[in-house]
Amino acid sequence: MADTSDTRTPAQIEADIKRRRELLADTLDEIGVRVHPKTIVGDAKARVVSNVDHTLGRAYVGVNRVVTDVKAQFVDEDGAPRLERVVPVALVVVGVVGLLALGTRRRRG
Repeated sequence: MADTSDTRTPAQIEADIKRRRELLADTLDEIGVRVHPKTIVGDAKARVVSNVDHTLGRAYVGVNRVVTDVKAQFVDEDGAPRLERVVPVALVVVGVVGLLALGTRRRRG
C-alpha cells in the first residue's frame, strides 16, 4: 500500500496553495484575453491578411511566369526583338484597332 501521509509543514502547504492560486489566476487571465472579442477579431484579421498575402504572392508568381513566357516569344536570349514574331502581331493589333475605329465612326455618323 502507498503511504498517503503528507510530510510537508503547514507553511509549505500554504505556500503551495498560494503558488497554485497564482498559477490559476494567470491561466484565467490568459483565457480571458484569448476569448475577448477584440482578440478574436484581431486574430481573424491577421489570418485573413496572411491568406491574402499568400494568395497575392502566388498570383504574382503566376503572372510573372506568364509575362516571362510571353516575353520569351518576342525577344531572344540577347534581348533583341524577334522581328519574325513581332511584325505579324503588330500588324494584327493595328488591324483590330483600325476596325474598331471604323466601327465607332460608323455608329456616330
